[in-house]
Amino acid sequence: MERKYSHVVVYGVDGVGGFIEKADTPNFDRIFADGSVTHKALASFPSISAEGWGSILIGASPAVHELTNMNIGSHPIGGGLPSLFGRIRKEHPDVNLCALCCWGVLVGGIIETDIGVHTRIRSEYSETAACEEIEEMIIDDAARILKEEKPELLFIEFDSMDKAGHLYGYGSKKYYSRLHEVDTLLGRLWKAIEDAGIADDTLLLLTGDHGGQYHGEDIPSDHGGWTEDERYVTFAARGKNVKKGCPDDANIRDLPAVILYALGIEAPEFDLEGWTSQIPVGLYDDPEIDTYLDISGERGAAPAISKVQYTSEEIE
Repeated sequence: MERKYSHVVVYGVDGVGGFIEKADTPNFDRIFADGSVTHKALASFPSISAEGWGSILIGASPAVHELTNMNIGSHPIGGGLPSLFGRIRKEHPDVNLCALCCWGVLVGGIIETDIGVHTRIRSEYSETAACEEIEEMIIDDAARILKEEKPELLFIEFDSMDKAGHLYGYGSKKYYSRLHEVDTLLGRLWKAIEDAGIADDTLLLLTGDHGGQYHGEDIPSDHGGWTEDERYVTFAARGKNVKKGCPDDANIRDLPAVILYALGIEAPEFDLEGWTSQIPVGLYDDPEIDTYLDISGERGAAPAISKVQYTSEEIE
């Protein structure tokens, strides 16, 4: 299978939902102006962080990977399935893979720690800094890594949007204010890609794990249900063979299939009991990608509601 890109960069924003569509995000608008963008990518059910990031990084439903916020640090990774990083490492033993995560449990809880992934988590940046400060540090670190190492895959995960949603309400004024700052960091990341001289051969992706509810300004909020604001997420792609417009259908668990295709790696066969990651039709300018199986009714996890801030919250 032909490799399409030398580099893939993922900008993962916990709790971003589809709120970018209504936000003041000049960098997102500029960077993805000629890209493929949907604000209706389907989250996993329940719309909780572990279920969501498990789907995003493994390419399977919560019923298969079985990760929850209660077990993600101790449960076998992915119900026995490898993560996206594991699949890439198996096919390309020598590539540079990097993950910079605010939510540290993603490393070890989903991303394997014994396959040579360059990882750095929140506590390794600072034991005391707020997640907003950590995200500044992550972008600085990413810029250095892009310039010096030019990794084949760089995955970034931010927490501050979920924190803002829990504290002030998803879609509140303070939530949108933080989203504007996260957009500024996106602009810095893209500039770092350009400064590294790899922009023309990089696939840039943006996604989140879930949205959240709005109960009023400055009223603590939650997520985990299946309302529109909880279940829909922005999924955006920019690259040399990305088709301008909006893909027909998309699911957050499609990220691994999109990346494997970009790196020239054959994806597993679709299986409701395993791999269900697909390439959305209309994302790539490739007429051979013309089918997408509807999995919108396949949820695969018990309902749960998240009520406290940060992505490692307990649920009820």
